[in-house]
This record gives sequence, structure tokens and C-alpha cells, in this order.
Amino acid sequence: MDNVDMFQPQGKKRRLQDHNTENINVAAVNNKSMSLQRSRLPQLSLRRIQMPAAVASTNPAGAVKKAGCSTVPPSSSRGRLTQSTPGKAKKTVAKRRPAWDVKGKLEDTQKLLSECAGKLQVAELQRKRLQESADVLGIGLSHAASRVKELEDKLRTAECQLQSRESELGQLRHDNTALQTVLPLREAQISSLTTEVKELSATLEDTKSTLVYTQQQLDQKAACADEQQKLIGSLEEQLQHMEQALTNTEQERRRLHNDVQELKGNIRVICRVRPLLDGERHNDMMHIQFLPSDEKVITLTKEQESHTGNNQKEVVKHNFSFDHVLQPVAKQEKVFEDISQLVQSALDGYNVCIFAYGQTGSGKTYTMEGPDELTCDAKGMIPRAVDQIFVTARRLETMGWMYKFTASFLEIYNETIRDLLVTKSQKAVVYEIKQRGNQSRPEQLYVTNLKYVTVGTVEEVNKLIATAKSNRSVAKTAINHKSSRSHSVFQLQIDGSNTAKGLTCRSTLCLVDLAGSERLDKSCSTGERLREAQAINTSLSWLGLVIQSLSNKEAHIPYRNSKLTLLLQNSLGGNSKTLMFVNVSPLEEDFHESLNTLRFASQVNECNIGTAQMNRKRVL
Repeated sequence: MDNVDMFQPQGKKRRLQDHNTENINVAAVNNKSMSLQRSRLPQLSLRRIQMPAAVASTNPAGAVKKAGCSTVPPSSSRGRLTQSTPGKAKKTVAKRRPAWDVKGKLEDTQKLLSECAGKLQVAELQRKRLQESADVLGIGLSHAASRVKELEDKLRTAECQLQSRESELGQLRHDNTALQTVLPLREAQISSLTTEVKELSATLEDTKSTLVYTQQQLDQKAACADEQQKLIGSLEEQLQHMEQALTNTEQERRRLHNDVQELKGNIRVICRVRPLLDGERHNDMMHIQFLPSDEKVITLTKEQESHTGNNQKEVVKHNFSFDHVLQPVAKQEKVFEDISQLVQSALDGYNVCIFAYGQTGSGKTYTMEGPDELTCDAKGMIPRAVDQIFVTARRLETMGWMYKFTASFLEIYNETIRDLLVTKSQKAVVYEIKQRGNQSRPEQLYVTNLKYVTVGTVEEVNKLIATAKSNRSVAKTAINHKSSRSHSVFQLQIDGSNTAKGLTCRSTLCLVDLAGSERLDKSCSTGERLREAQAINTSLSWLGLVIQSLSNKEAHIPYRNSKLTLLLQNSLGGNSKTLMFVNVSPLEEDFHESLNTLRFASQVNECNIGTAQMNRKRVL
């Protein structure tokens, strides 16, 4: 390396020295420029932040000069090193060594490098101190900016509050001005009211004296009112007694009427006209007339051409009289009142039969069974009769009577008997009506293979009724969307005994819902519906023939012509109390069917079947 430096040209050596010197001077200048730029930071933060004493007392330019470096750019003589001494700026020129003194030159170079390294360490220390100062100043500046922003926010808030207060002050001044304007008026009003108060005070004294006089009269009236109230109470009590007497009289009248009917031996008939349905409200019932003074009469009226001609029309009236006529407003409870005594007699040992007759859609099933969703008010005659039977049986238990009940439910569909208490898979069984005669029940009818269920509560009977209702044959026709296609017969056999008195009784409560008669031209029945309608009309025709034979007291009664009449043989011609509901449609388009129904009901009402006998005997 020494040999190489020895032979290098002198100009090239000078350029190397000048280049090193230039690098040192440039670094010093850059540090000085940075210090000057940082010294230009806002003075607000310098007032609040205290710098370290060592850093604050350090002069970057002086430190550079102490290190022996120049703070000015190098001159044109680039081969010379310029040094600064404290107190006096004096330039010294280094002694030039001979060209052959390579070792001396190397020592000078090493010395120069050592000096540069010391200067570099001083410069790095100064940089670190300045960096710390810059960080401290940055933190102070950040705090100062936050403080400035906070003060600016407070200033804006204060300005807003000031504006609000000024606005309120302006409003208060405006209100004050308005009140100053109104004040004289209010003072005038106060003066007027003061005068009015004085006048009212005088009037009050007069009113008080008048009130005392009025109170005395009121006391007299109150005493008179008390006497009138006592009189009214006495009259209301008398009215209640009279109403109770009237109710008792009505009950006695019904009982005597039932006694008369029993003595006459006639079949009792109750006529019921169903109300208009929701889809029938546009129709009227002018063709059906009721007498307010007589609940036994119903009249059908119809206009037709006069026999005298001249395009005149005359009103033809058809009057009918039954045991009771129920208007469309009658509820189920009211209907049951007419048959409650008849149901009661079943526990006394009498056979009782109640059946409903009428055209399809006239309300027979509703009357006997009630709607699909049963409620307390809408229950039909069958569930109400069962309720009364069990309630009365529990009451008679206190008198020593014990009862056993056996229920059955069947239908006659196309002249075939079906058991409604069995599943459909068991309906292949053949059922036949038989008669058995013995000492206990002479000529008693029964059905072979029919299911008889022993029941002990109303709930058990209601379950059987629900099962039968779900198994019954129904279908939709042009007249009725849910038409019964069979005759249903519910029978409750009652066996009672009183051990203390040594008595026994047996009876049957038979409740029948007949299928409705229908005209084929209106029902538009075809196929299976046609066969059902023909079977229904045929069985009802045989029923009419049996009633006619009974009315004419013929020697032969054709009970066996139909399963229906054969099953009702004991009720129509035997030892039984029988009642028929005749249901009538309120529609004028059903006038002819309603007329035929009422005519048949009149014939039934005149039919004498004899007086029923009590099936009670004493046990020896």
C-alpha cells in the first residue's frame, strides 16, 4: 500500500484530502441548517417547555469550530486543511513533506483520520442532543395545539351562549314592552272586577237566604219521596208475586194441557220456523204470519189469480193450529221448555218418543242435535234431554231411587240399519229388528247385533253422540250443503229401582232425527244421491200412510212396510208418549213443501194412539 501511495501523483493526493475536508464541512453545515430550522418553531411552546441546561447552552457552530472544522465552504486551494483556534482565527499551512517520505505522509493521514473520527463523534453527540430537543419541542407543540383547540372550543361555546343570552335579553325586552302596554288594561279590569265582586257579595247574601228557604222545601220533598219509594217498593213486590203467580199458572196450564193430551192419547206437535240464514237476508217472510195473542196458530198466505178473472189476484190463507208454534226468534232453551216435562216422565216409567219431521234444510238436525260446535246456548234437544235425565236421576237418589242407563245410536240408510257407534270396518254386520215378548217387556222391539253401551255420566253420552254424528251419512245437494241422507235414532234405556219401597221401573227415551223430504227437481240429485232421496221419500210416505191408518182406526197398520215405521211401532201405536217437531223453512220458494209439511203435521196431531201407561211394578 505504501509503495502504491509513493508513486501516486501529487495532484491526486491533494484531491483526496480536499474531498475528505469537503465532506466534513458539508456535514457541519447541514447540522447548522437543521438547528436553524428547528429554532424557527412557534415561540408559544418554548415558553412552556424547559430545555435541558446542557442542550440549551450548546452552540452548534461553536462545537464545529472547536472540533477544528471550518463552517465555510472550501476555497479554491483544495489541498489545504483549515483549522480554527479559540480566540483568534489564524490560518496555518502544513509543512509539505518530501515525496520520498511515504511513512511521514502515512502518519499525517492517520492523524487526520483520527481527528476526523473525533469530530464525527462530537457531531453525532450533538445530533442526538438536537434530536432529543426536537422530540421535546414536538411534544410541547402537540400539547400546545391541544390547548389551543380546547380554548377555541370554549371560545365558540362562550360566543354561542352570549348570542343566546342576547336573544333572550331581546325577547325579555320585547315582553317587557308588551306588558307595559297591557298593564293599564289589566288595572282597569281589576278595578272592574273589584266592583263586580262587591255586587256579587251582595247577591250571595240574597242567594243564601233563598237557599235556606229552598232547603226547607227540599226536605219536605225528600220526605214525600221516601214515602213514594216505599210505595213503589211495595208495588214492585206485588208485581213480582203476580209475575211468579203468572209463571206458576203458565206451568200449571202446560201441565194440564199435557194431561189433557195424554188423556186424549193424541200425538203432540210443536211447529218451529227456522230463522233466515246469512245468505238469505234479502228474502222476507211475508207469506208466514203469526198471531201475537195465540202461540198455537200459524198461517201461510199466497197470492193467486182470482177465480173471477179480470186479472185480479186474491190472497189465499192456510191456517194451522198445533200444541205450540215457535217463531224464528225462539232459542234452543225455549224449545226445550215445551218437552222438558215429557222427558221427565221417562224417569217415571213412561216410554217417550220425540222425532223431528220436515223438508231438507228446515233445521231438523239443528233442533235435535245442535250445531257442529256445541255451546251451552246452542245445544239441541238430545244433549239437553240427557242433561235433564242425569240431573233428575241424581236428585231422585236422595229419595232412594237408583238408575242404570244404556245408550244406542243407529241410522236407517237406504232401508238398511247401520250402527253409528262402531267403526266403518264393522259395518258389514247385518242388523235386523226383532220383537221379544216376556213378562217384563211384552212385545219389546230390539235390533240384533246393535251395540248397547252402559253410561253413567253426561260426558260419556256426549262422546257417543259425537261419535255417531261423525259416522252419520251426510252429503251436499243443490238445496242443502250438508243434507242428512238417513234417519238417525238415539235410544236411552232407563232401568230404575227403589229398594226401600220395593219398586222397579223400565222405560225408553227415543229421540229421532228424520231425513228431510226433498223434491228431485230442486235437489238435482243423480246417482247415489238420487237413490238416497228416493229411499227417504218412500220411507216418509210409509210413515204418512201409518199415521193415516192410525187416524182412521184401521184394523191393520202397515208398520212392516218400512224399517222406519217398524222401528217406531211402539212409539206410534204402543204404550208411549210421543211428540213431533215439525220444522218449516222460512223461504217463500219452499211454500208448497211447507204447506204439505204442515198438512201432514195436522194429520199427526189428530192421530189418537191411546193413553200411555206407566211401566212400574212392585217387587214382592
